[in-house]
Amino acid sequence: MPEDLNLLSNDEFRGRWRAWLEANYPEEWRIPIVFRLMGDDERRWHRMTYQAGWRAPAWPKEYGGLGLSLEKQLIMHQEMERHKCARVLDSGALLLAPVLMKYGTQEQRDRYLKPILRGDELWCQGYSEPNSGSDLASLRTTAVPEGDEFVINGQKIWTTLAAQADRIFVLVRTNKDVKKQAGISFVLADMDTPGLTVRPIMNLADEDELCEIFFENVRIPAENLVGELNQGWTVAKALLGDERIANGAPTLSRQAFEVLEQLVRGVGLLDDLGETDRVAQLYCDIEDLAALHSQVADAAIRGEIDNAVLGLMKVLATDLFQRVSDELLRVAGEDAGLRKPVGVAGVELDLRKIYMIARPSTIYAGANEVQRNIVATMLMGPAAK
Repeated sequence: MPEDLNLLSNDEFRGRWRAWLEANYPEEWRIPIVFRLMGDDERRWHRMTYQAGWRAPAWPKEYGGLGLSLEKQLIMHQEMERHKCARVLDSGALLLAPVLMKYGTQEQRDRYLKPILRGDELWCQGYSEPNSGSDLASLRTTAVPEGDEFVINGQKIWTTLAAQADRIFVLVRTNKDVKKQAGISFVLADMDTPGLTVRPIMNLADEDELCEIFFENVRIPAENLVGELNQGWTVAKALLGDERIANGAPTLSRQAFEVLEQLVRGVGLLDDLGETDRVAQLYCDIEDLAALHSQVADAAIRGEIDNAVLGLMKVLATDLFQRVSDELLRVAGEDAGLRKPVGVAGVELDLRKIYMIARPSTIYAGANEVQRNIVATMLMGPAAK
């Protein structure tokens, strides 16, 4: 494999990545939208791609990544969609690593980036709290300096895959006497630290990948502070930008749409003009979102992204995902409420789970109602409220 994959033509690059997936991707992982790699399976995937030279396509080469252009990163995503690969959260590589590269000390980068790259350590994100999920700046978990340590007390909730994670990056309040955004810090903690308790939450899709975390006098080294004290809001905004680029992709809508196509064909509605019109409209909306997402991602790579646009992308993508899942249930009729896969034309389709996964998508990473207010204020000023 050439040292610089950017030197390959797009067709040659696509062919090599496709060939590697077809030869190495475990067949049991090729499952529809409801499946996400977790725990040991996620570690195995990271190690497979690391050993084969495909890990961390967006990371700069100086940190061990591929340093790929946006165009080639999108090709990798397209081929994974085509191959029906399972979703991977990868909070360490996609969310934390860019923050450490920009705000972390050299010691922090040396300590954490390589284990993330190798798949040795999994991370989770400690942001949301009870009663302060979308209004992130109102968080109440505190970190009090004591000598060369911080003592953390509080609670986080809706923490994805916390039960499988080795470490967590956390937003904490370190100053209560200033404007709420100005008194927040960004810290790192080991999940096995005394006083840190993880409790899984069963969701509507009968999955427990979400968790709540309790901090009771959890002591972490002061050197685990990322960036400056009380400047965590700046760090968080950068991280949320990366997260919302990912959440603004059409991937989930497209995967759900493939199931919708199977269902419409299986129940014999291809000649129903009303149904085909609705399906065609959803297809056009997905393609429009894909084109817009490519433009936004390109602007983000150049450092020219507008935070209002990132919030809007998340709103558009998750609203569309819900509309596709709603149409799935409408076509399925009375079978839509079954707590088991629906047999259609010899294919088992788990429609209820798709719907249950789509429901919270407009809430996580900032509720869409809140995001619309934020975007309106950014674009039109305070009068928009």
